[in-house]
Amino acid sequence: MNASLDEKTRAILTACLPVLEADGMRIIKEMYARLLVKQEIRDLFNMSHQEDGRQIEALAYALKAFTRHIDDLSELKNMVERIAEKHVGLNIRPRHYPFVADALLGALADILGDRATSEIMEAWGKAYWFLAHILMDREAQIYHAKEVAPGSWTGWRSFTVRACVKESDLVMSLILAPSDGRPIMRHQPGQYLSIHLDIPSHGVALRHYSISSDPGHETYRISVRRAYKGLASSWLHEKARPGMLLQVSAPSGDFTLVEPMPKSIILLSAGIGLTPMMSMLGALSDAQTRRPVHYIHVTRSPETEVFAEDIPRHAQSGKIRADIFYSRSKPNRIDGAVRRHAGRLSPDWLKDQIDPEATCYICGPDKFVHDMVCILRACGLPKSRIRYEFFGLASVEDLVA
Repeated sequence: MNASLDEKTRAILTACLPVLEADGMRIIKEMYARLLVKQEIRDLFNMSHQEDGRQIEALAYALKAFTRHIDDLSELKNMVERIAEKHVGLNIRPRHYPFVADALLGALADILGDRATSEIMEAWGKAYWFLAHILMDREAQIYHAKEVAPGSWTGWRSFTVRACVKESDLVMSLILAPSDGRPIMRHQPGQYLSIHLDIPSHGVALRHYSISSDPGHETYRISVRRAYKGLASSWLHEKARPGMLLQVSAPSGDFTLVEPMPKSIILLSAGIGLTPMMSMLGALSDAQTRRPVHYIHVTRSPETEVFAEDIPRHAQSGKIRADIFYSRSKPNRIDGAVRRHAGRLSPDWLKDQIDPEATCYICGPDKFVHDMVCILRACGLPKSRIRYEFFGLASVEDLVA
């Protein structure tokens, strides 16, 4: 991210920022209308995010962030890393980038109309390929790392569903074992698997699911929440059975425990956002170095709670302190290892728990992540010690970058 565009191009892009503020959503909507005509590209997208507008919104935010930081793109290194990891999980390759270039530049010309001068279009062409090459270079590095890592693979690999475990009315875990019987890549706690589904009468659906199991060499566990009108999640809940084959790409994602281990760690999650935290808790419980670890989770009620036995087990090890908040109910059990609270997690309570030297990990719905980030920043924690993952696509602009 040290390279930069030439001064003239940067000046033109900066001058276009008001246009992006006013028409960014229209530009991206038109871009997708052009792009998704091609089935090869359409199959790479979660179409439910197209239907509810979140994919359009997220990319519009990313385009504005790129333009705002055009003079110092180092501010976008986390965004670039997140996108590159997603692309590798979906097996996106350099051959896909020209499709996006044609669609984006065509949409810009269409929406800008007479304002789309040759200078402006040339500048945006340079900007797109500049960013595209940054992503392609990083993705090439990630692909290479997977090629040489023990047990890893590139592309899609067949896995067999070994077991289906009902965690709650809405959450089911799938235990996945490689169909070829060979070892698998030991994932980093917090990473996800990308799953390639071919759903009858719907076609290809690609989804990311966090790995909720401890790092190992034999199986992965993913825990799928059945989303309202969720095509892939509903199909898995209804059809997944032991023996079913699924196509899976190697673990990806940058929402992982940082090294060296910080002085203390706070894990914050809400709802199904606890899935990557379970992998982190397992790794931290097994770690030889002792660091204070505080896990804080929010769920609606005891009925929506999942991994109800796993969290106390980790807390009983003495290495982890745990609090669970039931936002719409009261606890139905008491145990010495986990403190359970009725009602929402309040900012004042959280502020009292913050170790100023802690590194914090946050995962959950966009609003939860945004609220937690704001509280932690207000407590004086620097950005470098606030790490977060949101499921789906961010609908809060300042989380995108």
